[in-house]
Amino acid sequence: MVSYKELGLVNSRDIFKKAFEGKYAIPAFNFNNMEQMQAIIQACVEKKSPVILQVSSGARKYANQTLLRYMAQGAVEYAKELGYNIPVVLHLDHGDTFELCKSCIEMGFSSVMIDGSHHPYEKNIELTRQVVEYAHKYDVTVEGELGVLAGIEDEVVAEHHTYTEPDQVEDFLSKTGVDSLAISIGTSHGANKFKPEQCTRNAEGILVPPPLRFDILEEIEKRIPGFPIVLHGASSVPQDLVAIINKYGGALKDAIGIPEEQLRKAASSAVCKINIDSDGRLAMTAAVREIFATQPAEFDPRKYLGPARESLKKLYMHKVENVLGSAGKA
Repeated sequence: MVSYKELGLVNSRDIFKKAFEGKYAIPAFNFNNMEQMQAIIQACVEKKSPVILQVSSGARKYANQTLLRYMAQGAVEYAKELGYNIPVVLHLDHGDTFELCKSCIEMGFSSVMIDGSHHPYEKNIELTRQVVEYAHKYDVTVEGELGVLAGIEDEVVAEHHTYTEPDQVEDFLSKTGVDSLAISIGTSHGANKFKPEQCTRNAEGILVPPPLRFDILEEIEKRIPGFPIVLHGASSVPQDLVAIINKYGGALKDAIGIPEEQLRKAASSAVCKINIDSDGRLAMTAAVREIFATQPAEFDPRKYLGPARESLKKLYMHKVENVLGSAGKA
């Protein structure tokens, strides 16, 4: 058993409380490798933002759980080296079993998500409560989920949205004891969040997706005032990055994301955590593809992963400053 406190990590309780009071959201950025971790920490230190380092089940298999633990500890020390000791959470994204959540807690995670949203409601409650009871013994915070997001992210696949039912949230919280709640109000996983026929074109001819269901969010806020809400699937899919990828041999068709102004609105409400993964993948892929196409003789990984890291850092600094509002809140 490794305690996250030994690694210099924090859980999400205090940073969510400050985010709710300050009307901003904590960035939750997924990482799988060193370059992603470096970019996240560099961006958040420069902007003096707290951060949640997210690890999916797939990322844990890819990178190895032991290496990830030491990378998270290294992230804390790296932030200090860069000049600012920002709060860092190590969070399991979309844990789907009690055993996975338990293993992550024992390996030094400070926060876990148990996603029982694909189960019937009562089974979701039972599974979530089981994780909460174990996690809280070690002061680890737990995120639950009500509602289902469409799309694909690693091993999480769903074809259709199921919006969160506001009538269920009070019952779910009282029976599970979760510390935060992921809800479904129209965001979705992956880079292809909407089909073109679902969108309208604005004055500049850009496809605009249907707005998020802020009415559902507002009703949930009334039911559970002051409680931290989480948005998954909140990448905006910057069209300049999509264009670079496609220019240099990519085939991203109909890649449409959530407008940033809608995310900014959400961040000023009870939404205390916003998950961003696909945008980071796009930023890195665009940089790597451009170098492969324009410098075909290059074979040193540092020469394409370095620019990919810089592209990711630039994107995340923008998100922290202009979308989430967490800059200066560390």
